[in-house]
Parts: sequence; C-alpha cells; structure tokens
Amino acid sequence: MRIAVVTLFPELFSEFARTSFVGRAVERGVLELSFENLRSHGLGNHRSVDDTPYGGGSGMVMRPDCVVAAMDAAEAELGARARPRRILLTPQGRPFDQARAKGLAEEPALVLVCGRYEGFDERVRYFADEEISVGDFVVTGGEVPAMCVIESTVRLLPGVLGNEDSVHEESFSAACGGLLEYPQFTRPASFRGYDVPEVLRGGDHAKVAAWRHREARRRSSVRRPDLTRRSRGGR
Repeated sequence: MRIAVVTLFPELFSEFARTSFVGRAVERGVLELSFENLRSHGLGNHRSVDDTPYGGGSGMVMRPDCVVAAMDAAEAELGARARPRRILLTPQGRPFDQARAKGLAEEPALVLVCGRYEGFDERVRYFADEEISVGDFVVTGGEVPAMCVIESTVRLLPGVLGNEDSVHEESFSAACGGLLEYPQFTRPASFRGYDVPEVLRGGDHAKVAAWRHREARRRSSVRRPDLTRRSRGGR
C-alpha cells in the first residue's frame, strides 16, 4: 500500500513513521509512506498557502491553488501504478469507523490532505474523492487525524501485525457483532481486591464464549447504546 500525506508539518510524522507496526510495515515493504510539504507550493516570499475569506470573517482559509497543487504533486510522487484515493481530513467529513478503515485497507494508494487554519476553500473539495472526520470535535490541524487513519488502516494489511487473528475479534469487528469488545484479563488472578471472573479460569470454552458475548452486549448497551441498536437492526 502507498500513502502520501499533504501537510504543512511533515516533521510531526517523523517518529510516527518509524515506530510500532507502522515502522515495521515500512521496513517490510508492506507500506510506502511519503510526505508532500504544502509550504513548498505556497506563494510569495513567505510561501503563503492561506488568505482572508471572501465575505469577511475571522481566520484564514487555505487557498485552492496551493492545496490542489500539493495534491497533484503527492499523487505524482506515488507513481502511476494506480490512481490514489484523495481524502480530506476535516470535521465536516464522513465519520471514520472500522468499516471505512477496512475499505481503505483495500485501496492501493491514498493521498491524505491535512487542513489548517479555518479549513479549505470550498473548491478544494471538487478535487478530492471523499472527506473524513475522526470525531465531532475540532483540532488545530489534520495531522493527528491523518495518523489515526493511517494506523487504523495499516494494521489491517496482511503481514503487519504479529498475530493477524487479533483484528478479527475486537471492538466493532464482525466477530463481535459490531459491538465493543468483551472485557479482557491476564495475570495476576487477583489484584487489589479485584478478581478474574471464575468462568475465564474454568476451561469451559462454550461458557467462556457465552460470557464474552453477554459481556460485550452489556458493555455496549451501557457505553455505546447506538451500537446495540444498530446490531438489532435499528430497533
């Protein structure tokens, strides 16, 4: 998989791209990760990429000519093997979830575009394939959301995780019915007055499976009732 990130701050990704399984994916050749510095497409002596909004208002808006030029350059850097999917990271985008991460993991190439300031000139959207939001909140820039998208997507690629079965039975997975994952325990069996449930220590796999299913639904109903309703078909 090939991913290019358009950003004003490529240095923010330096450690991220070298550590954990993202770094291992790069080392193993499973992932090609590149960064296009938006500032290099800026205008004037200060390489400006933003300007005041038409109609007035506070803040600055990212210019379409600068952003689209950077997107084109990032795409060219990825090569012509397959057209990459262009994605804007913006709070106005479609909420990102596990299903979308799985879909992106099947794409051969992505261009992730990190916004700043008051966001993109509206015309930038005509040159992107989709917009993604990582939650109903606003951060200063799209770099951290881009890292979220990269990490959640790359971990689904074959050969990245040490145990590939771990992605099949986790929160939001089909094996968990789209619900939150059941509680997990390890040693010691007792810790400061809190014990591992007896059913998990009994060795009866059928009882363990039933307990896990029950606890996943109970936890989801308390913490994420929307997931419980969705798993029941909206009832």
